[in-house]
Amino acid sequence: MAGVTLDSMTDTPSLWIGNASGFYGDRLGAVHEMLTEGPVDVLTGDYLAELTMAILGRDQLADPSRGYARTFLRQMRDSLGLIAERRVKVVTNAGGLNPQGLADRLTELAESLGFEPRIAYVTGDDLLHRAEELGLDGPLTANAYLGAFGIAACLDAGADIVVTGRVTDASLTVGPAISHFGWTREDLDALAGATAAGHVIECGAQATGGNYALADDLLREGHDLDRPGFPLAELRADGSAVITKHPGTGGAVTTGTVTAQLVYEIAGARYPGPDVTTRLDTVRLDREGPDRVRLSGVRGEAPPPDLKVGLTGLTGFRNEVDLLITGLDARDKAARAERQLRAALSRRRPEDLGFEFVPAADPHGDTQEAATARLRVTARDHDPAVVGRAFGAAAVELALSGYAGFHLTAPPRDARPDGVVASHAFVPAAEVEHTAILPDGERLVIPPPRTTRVLEEVPEPPLPPPPPGGPQRRAPLGLVLGARSGDKGADANLGVWARDDDGWRWLAHRLTVDLLRELLPETAGLRVTRHLLPRLRAANFWIEGLLAPGTARREGPDPQAKGLGEWLRARVLPLPVSLLPVPASGAAPGDTPSADPAATSAVREAHP
Repeated sequence: MAGVTLDSMTDTPSLWIGNASGFYGDRLGAVHEMLTEGPVDVLTGDYLAELTMAILGRDQLADPSRGYARTFLRQMRDSLGLIAERRVKVVTNAGGLNPQGLADRLTELAESLGFEPRIAYVTGDDLLHRAEELGLDGPLTANAYLGAFGIAACLDAGADIVVTGRVTDASLTVGPAISHFGWTREDLDALAGATAAGHVIECGAQATGGNYALADDLLREGHDLDRPGFPLAELRADGSAVITKHPGTGGAVTTGTVTAQLVYEIAGARYPGPDVTTRLDTVRLDREGPDRVRLSGVRGEAPPPDLKVGLTGLTGFRNEVDLLITGLDARDKAARAERQLRAALSRRRPEDLGFEFVPAADPHGDTQEAATARLRVTARDHDPAVVGRAFGAAAVELALSGYAGFHLTAPPRDARPDGVVASHAFVPAAEVEHTAILPDGERLVIPPPRTTRVLEEVPEPPLPPPPPGGPQRRAPLGLVLGARSGDKGADANLGVWARDDDGWRWLAHRLTVDLLRELLPETAGLRVTRHLLPRLRAANFWIEGLLAPGTARREGPDPQAKGLGEWLRARVLPLPVSLLPVPASGAAPGDTPSADPAATSAVREAHP
């Protein structure tokens, strides 16, 4: 084993699991990097997200032999020799909607290169053929989130590469640990610890400084964030782990970067999965050394009786055209263009026709760009012909009969599929035939857990002592707290954390649901629930309906809520001077909130 470190209780070697993909489209060379930059026992790759499932579903409509992440084959073409030479196991959910198809293509690729890896795959998650029976309302894709025991069965049978469809992201880590350490379904704490570790590394470089809100902290310590390395979890037999990365690679592993990933795309303190419910409020993080953070103390509970089913669908087709309006009377010109275009489309009017006016920076500006406004026209319809080139042509026909200076940003184009609607349903675990197809072709059905527990919210823990009084200064919240946000169907999560105990006390007492609604007005009419995680000095806000009707369909610049946390951190409010960073110049706290010129500028703009 790569780690060779022995667990003091069992004498079983620790298991080194590295992840080389956090989504379909992640760094193509990461697989090769992880194999050459240091030792690893198991290499995982997470390629699936709700949006990805819809993309694969569209692929499969065009060609039934597809439905898997094709980039994985390119990575294996470059790395199968290294995998064989170093005896690294590979576990990936790149199979998407067609794990057997990917396993077959992988076998063909290996044979063409002269290799003979033992390949297995896991199936049973795809419920599309049973959608009506299960009351799932005609989706494009319908996939149950399977657990880790099918992966473990494949590895137990000698598989070198395991391909899955929709399993939980953490299962890619938990499955190899089950096989290596011999865990059973009764080893709930160990399963929970591995789940927490898997959740940390599942999104690749997000655990090593990528997308990190408090990046300035890492830069001041001399870390290079331009090309973060990918993460490793050194797992032990009790489920504890050290989160790290290969020496000499970019980025950093700190309690902060690990916390940021732990609070990403979660709901409450109970993190449900098909094999175990992980109590995130029991996770303990300790810095063990440079780029080494120990994750321990995790408690597990029996999983829920039902499996989550991810559903995706397409809402139709869309097209846009941008009309540029220069100089005087821009709003009047835009109103005229809207009247003309509505009339031109009256015979085949799209189901949804929207007009958005964006004023010029300065109608009298000294550059034409500054003096140019924009009228964006968006059309949606279930019939692509209605919003195809004919829609754009209707705008073009106004060119010589419209407002003065009429011009467009681009010529007409074809309609394209509209956004993806993602939602969830639940089915009893016994309704899903979780099946491992072993390297010799044997089909092994994985039974569901015998013991389950209905999911309940954890009561809010006691608050820490209130923060001390003292002077305050209006400043961006991001000078004090980190944040990370993401999407879960129509809902969003926003996790925030403090660097130290004083910041945690302020967060717990001041950053309430009411204050969040005040700072983020878009959440005002929505149900928002706060979950405190004291051991992480963190809180998670679960915001229901923010992304309705679902992933990548919400209007606006951030349909998956990836920037929601940074919006919160940019908001200005009174903050204790004692929590604000001290300037490098040595000025007294409160004279300026940060040595960071951008942060200082933000405060000055708020306080002219």
